Amino acid sequence: MTQDEMKKAAGWAALEYVKKGSIVGVGTGSTVNHFIDALATRKEEIKGAVSSSVASTERLEQIGIPVFDANEVSSLDVYVDGADEINGDFDMIKGGGAALTREKIVAAIAKQFICIVDDTKQVDVLGKFPLPVEVIPMARSFIGRELVKLGGDPEYREGCITDNGNMILDVHNMAITDPKAMEDKINALPGVVTVGLFAHRGADVLLVGSPEGVKKFEK
Repeated sequence: MTQDEMKKAAGWAALEYVKKGSIVGVGTGSTVNHFIDALATRKEEIKGAVSSSVASTERLEQIGIPVFDANEVSSLDVYVDGADEINGDFDMIKGGGAALTREKIVAAIAKQFICIVDDTKQVDVLGKFPLPVEVIPMARSFIGRELVKLGGDPEYREGCITDNGNMILDVHNMAITDPKAMEDKINALPGVVTVGLFAHRGADVLLVGSPEGVKKFEK
């Protein structure tokens, strides 16, 4: 099984959690694209979706699924999204696709978070994947200096402007042993929009595409 085939298997497995007549939270990324393709086979059964990025919105609309603004819904039954890393407690690093803020908003209004990944994304300790931090442009240098104090090596993501008009700093060389505490520390910095640590709102269900098939884990 190739990595893309494992991603596809996980994406299609998430269809099990989609309820008839519901509005589905949809994330961003290559694994989620497979979920969107799967969702197309059931588009007549759902009311529509709330999307975490312009790219996912365009893909959903192309296949005929109505996309609602997050302000139009009070809650979602389910949110399906990938992760750049996920540990044994279902804490995640997200934001490789620069959609972390909108992903965190959609996750916050969902009753259940289904994380879909291939087995290369499972780790014991978060931090090998550079930790994305979305920042307001005028605060970029200040936040970079503060991230160094927290033990990281921040790098400006050249040419990347988020859907919210902000910048991304990718923090290298951090072993994140207490994800909730680190999420709080970084989010408290003035000028941070959000950090790509999903620890306070981690996944509820993990679907892992592997050479042996899709493995399912629940909290």
